[in-house]
Amino acid sequence: MKKGIIISLFWGMGMATGMAQSVYPGICEGQFRVSVQVPLAAESFDLQDVRLLPGRFRDNMMRDSAWMVSIGADRLLHGFRTTAGVFAGREGGYMTVKKLGGWESLDCELRGHTTGHVLSALALMYAATGSDVFKMKGDSLVAGLAEVQAAGTGGYLSAYPEELINRNIRGESVWAPWYTLHKLFSGLIDQYLYARNAQALDVVRKMGDWAYGKLRPLPEEMRRKMIRNEFGGINESFYNLYALTGDERYRWLAGFFYHNDVIDPLKEQRDDLGTKHTNTFIPKVLAEARNYELTGDGDSKALSEFFWHTMIGRHTFAPGCSSDKEHYFDPDEFSKHISGYTGETCCTYNMLKLSRHLFCWEASPEVADYYERALYNHILGQQDPATGMVSYFLPLQSGTHKVYSTPENSFWCCVGSGFESHAKYAESIYYRGEDCLYVNLFIPSELAWKEKGLNLRQETRFPEEETTRLTLALETPRRLAVKLRYPSWSGRPTVRVNGKSVRVKQHPGSYITLDRRWEDGDRIEVTYPMRLAMERMPDNPHKGALLYGPIVLAGVLGTEGMQPPAPYSNPLRYNDYYTYDYHIPQGLPCSLPWDDRHPERVLKRTGKGLTFVTESGVQVLPLYDVHRQRYVVYWDCMEQQ
Repeated sequence: MKKGIIISLFWGMGMATGMAQSVYPGICEGQFRVSVQVPLAAESFDLQDVRLLPGRFRDNMMRDSAWMVSIGADRLLHGFRTTAGVFAGREGGYMTVKKLGGWESLDCELRGHTTGHVLSALALMYAATGSDVFKMKGDSLVAGLAEVQAAGTGGYLSAYPEELINRNIRGESVWAPWYTLHKLFSGLIDQYLYARNAQALDVVRKMGDWAYGKLRPLPEEMRRKMIRNEFGGINESFYNLYALTGDERYRWLAGFFYHNDVIDPLKEQRDDLGTKHTNTFIPKVLAEARNYELTGDGDSKALSEFFWHTMIGRHTFAPGCSSDKEHYFDPDEFSKHISGYTGETCCTYNMLKLSRHLFCWEASPEVADYYERALYNHILGQQDPATGMVSYFLPLQSGTHKVYSTPENSFWCCVGSGFESHAKYAESIYYRGEDCLYVNLFIPSELAWKEKGLNLRQETRFPEEETTRLTLALETPRRLAVKLRYPSWSGRPTVRVNGKSVRVKQHPGSYITLDRRWEDGDRIEVTYPMRLAMERMPDNPHKGALLYGPIVLAGVLGTEGMQPPAPYSNPLRYNDYYTYDYHIPQGLPCSLPWDDRHPERVLKRTGKGLTFVTESGVQVLPLYDVHRQRYVVYWDCMEQQ
């Protein structure tokens, strides 16, 4: 109860003004010196223009906001201050600052990455809610980082010493220092864009100047050796810094991190992913997508689109996730990789980012379909509703369960991206064209399109119900094309405008266009029939995942054999998230008789929600609602005669 009261206070403190959103076409155009150079089919709305209404997504966002605010700024800055020599405290500060654990430990080479993620998340949350609590905390972190930067020389800023960068340049073993710096660059850029913090831009420009001075003299051989180490999306950040400032040095830095061995095969339209580390790969393509937008480079566009279609068509599980133990695998042996370590959440986080870019280019319903699938089945279900903790993987082996982080001793990469993911649910519900509005997701929300004098309210209980209702409030009547996504999973929709039926001529995987003169108070009601389906493994038709519309369903298998600290990670074990023993009992009911023609005979719906039961009595729920217990996603399918 106390947490709910606190969150309500957060969200009631003021409204954001003049904010901006992450770097996608259509966002913050007045803040950039270099604008998008390519034609666009759709543009993003600023996050401040969309507000979530009560529902499952908003609940996740509220829990996320409480957790990020609970982590003291002094704790997030402690590694930076200690490394820079500006912290002073008795006995190492143990009496004054409680240390962060896990990947933020003072002896971990990734320390500081969480601070970058939190900077982004606070800025996103400020934009998404308008609460000054998030801006004030972001401002305090930026000021603390500026103090640390001023104590050093040349603009270098990190929670670890510059010698880690030197080791990387020399080709020596080190754990991804540029990856960590990418999080800081991104967090500071987001603070400038979303929270209009000018000091953040000053700090990140000095970091960029330091990087240019450090890397410009390096020979090509040393460059190629250095970038074999994971560097996240640092090149995307340099493209964004170039767009903000017009400084060609930052564009040069983005090009410096062009990874020939990874990107060149994509230019040749080759699926040469092998067993590479998946989330090392995706951010490099994100940088190419941004390069296309800023320079018009056709190769960058083509390879980004080829990569996206390759990922979705050949490397993606039913919930929209990818990877096994963080790596690619032979897609011709897909069913052999249904493990307890599938679906690194950061991979899905980055695939959603890439999808946003691609949607702006072509307004593709296929891209929007994937976005919905991954958002509901992976990202929404990453967070434990009981505690707000998040999972590293989405395990798909039958009998496994989600393994959650701990508040003090995890701070994995997927914790960091999770801070952001649950703050920005509203960013892809709507897109705009010159005289058209795309409604892509069916999430309770309000949109303010100021340039058109339009406010739109979407009310729905989707996916528990099939209908969504849109109410338009207009200052003056206006002609506008409202484009309603007609998902590939939907049966024939019924559409009503002000109670009158509208004939639907389109087909699944398209948009239903309502082009008319709209007046204040007009209402649209659309019902998308959903049905049960079985999505088979590409290499094994006897393994399949259940879907109801876009929602992956999971059989609930109870808690037998779950040993403490399950369902949480054990911080006393090294890489526990990566070596977790699920203690799966024998004989769990993971088989399902299936009839493609009459799935309703196999699975009975119970009640008004998305609750089903199999003939053998196994309860089946949306995967995003299965927490703290075992489950089955990929069933052993037995064909009914």
